[in-house]
Formats: sequence, structure tokens, C-alpha cells
Amino acid sequence: MKLFKSKKYWLPLAAFVLLMTVNCSSDASVGEPEEPAKKAESQVFFGDPFIMLYEGTYYAYGTAEEDGIAVLVSQDLLTWESVEGNRLALSKQDSWGDRWFWAPEVYPANGKFYMYYTASEHICVAVADSPLGPFKQAEKKPMIPGEKCIDNSLFIDDDGKPYLFFDRFNDGLNIWVAELEDDLMTLRPETMKKCINVSQPWEEVWPRVNEGPFVMKHGGKYYMTYSANSYESPFYGIGYATADHVTGPWTKYEGNPILQKPGELVGVGHSAMFTDKAGQLRIVFHSHRSATSIHPRYMNISTVDFVEKDGETIMQIDKEYMTPTLLK
Repeated sequence: MKLFKSKKYWLPLAAFVLLMTVNCSSDASVGEPEEPAKKAESQVFFGDPFIMLYEGTYYAYGTAEEDGIAVLVSQDLLTWESVEGNRLALSKQDSWGDRWFWAPEVYPANGKFYMYYTASEHICVAVADSPLGPFKQAEKKPMIPGEKCIDNSLFIDDDGKPYLFFDRFNDGLNIWVAELEDDLMTLRPETMKKCINVSQPWEEVWPRVNEGPFVMKHGGKYYMTYSANSYESPFYGIGYATADHVTGPWTKYEGNPILQKPGELVGVGHSAMFTDKAGQLRIVFHSHRSATSIHPRYMNISTVDFVEKDGETIMQIDKEYMTPTLLK
């Protein structure tokens, strides 16, 4: 299959330093003139956020709307804007399911854009000609009929073979993988295989949850980030596991969690990774509204690095983060 490649653009040094260090949760207008129509008025209220860089523009998708999936655009990751008319990237009339539109991820392939998402607690996939949508299901059905699953995430290996990672509701929530057909929409049930389940002490706050998988490859090894504990818990956090083959066996990092309660944030998790315009690996995740209020959750971004320790390559998430704002 043909995969689109995002173009790389290097930021000026000053802009890159700003991008790495500024936390924008406060009013970005303080001390600076601005156009009234461009005032940054709020955080980006996306749960389960996902960011795609495509042809020099960042696109963000997340859990936010009752009737579908929203999309925002940005040039710098710091400030985001709605598309004209605040239209949705995916509307429920174009999808199976009528509620609970969660955890979207969008990937360019085969000259199209594929959105993997949850609707009515079933995993679905829709297709569009543009990252802005409209995404539609030609055949309105879940990828696994008759079984509740959530948080589906696409991974295409170096040989072009596609895999789908997702959560199943058996023994709490745990993470599975299955092969996809080349159409990127048809799951091969006979290839379904369990990856990880709750197994480390930090994951046992409440309830039994391993969810939100995202898989990437680094140095010939597969890395899966995931979240544990209920998203409602302030102890929601991010860990990772590694494997020598995409279908496992997967081994969790003994130093997990690698992100939990950074700075003033609580309830951080459901992450996804992407490479920014400067070539830096980034991670986007949501947090609770505050230490005492869960909703609406909002989007934060940090950086990811790999370091060598005792002969092992360790994934690290920077505890410093940025909180983007939405321009209205």
C-alpha cells in the first residue's frame, strides 16, 4: 500500500525554543497586542487527543462532541483554530453508532485518509479525501460486530503489513492486536492476540484498565505506550511495553509509569506520538480540567526521547509540557 510522507520543515531556533518551553494555559495575550478575532480564549478541550502532521499543517482530533469527531488545525502546535463553520470531521449520520464518539486517530494511506475511532463502544473506521473530512463509512458497521471494543490504533510495519491495536472488555480492559487486510478496514479475527493486561502495582488503583495503545518502532524494537487506571482517577498515567515482534510477546518497562501527575496536571493519559516540523518526537495526551474536576479534559504536548541505561534503551517523556490554546 502507498503511505503518504509528511514534509519536514525546520523551525527557526527562537521559535523552537519557545515551542519547547512555553506553557500556554494562561492568557497568551498578556503584554502583547492582538487582533480581536484571534484572541486565545481557552485550552483545547480534547480528551483522547491525536495529532497528525500533513504537508506542513498540524491536524488535531479528539473526544469532545456528542454528534461526531471534531478537527482543529495549527501551524505551530501552540495555537489552534476550528475549521470554517466549526464543522465536524466526522458526523454521526455518516457513521455506525449514535453516541460516544471517542478516541479518533487519522492516517494517510492509499491516497485517502483513514479515521479509526470508537462509536457506541465499538471500534470503527471511516474514510475521507481530506484530513478535514468529511469522513464517512461506506458500509455502516463496526470492525468487530457483536463485541464491545474501544481505542483502535493503526500500525503499519516496515514491510507494509497493517495491524490494528485495540482494547477488549475481558478481565477489565486489556490490549489486543490483529492483522488487517490491505484495505485497512477489514480485521482478520483469526489473528487476534492479547498483548498486555493489568500486571504492575501502579496500575491497580482502580479499576482493571490497560487502554489507549499507540505503537511505534525505534532501533528495530516495537514500543507500545498505553494508559492505566480509570481515566477518572488522578492516578491515570502512561506506561510502555516493548517487543521484538509487532504481535509480541510484550514486556512492560519496570520503571513505569513514565508520565503520571507531571507538574500541576492530574489524570494524564490516552496518548499518541507524532514527529513535529523540527523532527522532534512528540507525545500528545489529555489531563483533567483541574485537581478537583475531570471534565472537560484538555490537550497537552510534551517531547519523547530514547536514552541508554545499563545497556537498555529507555523511552522517556519530558515532565515539562505545553498546554495549547484555541483561537476564537
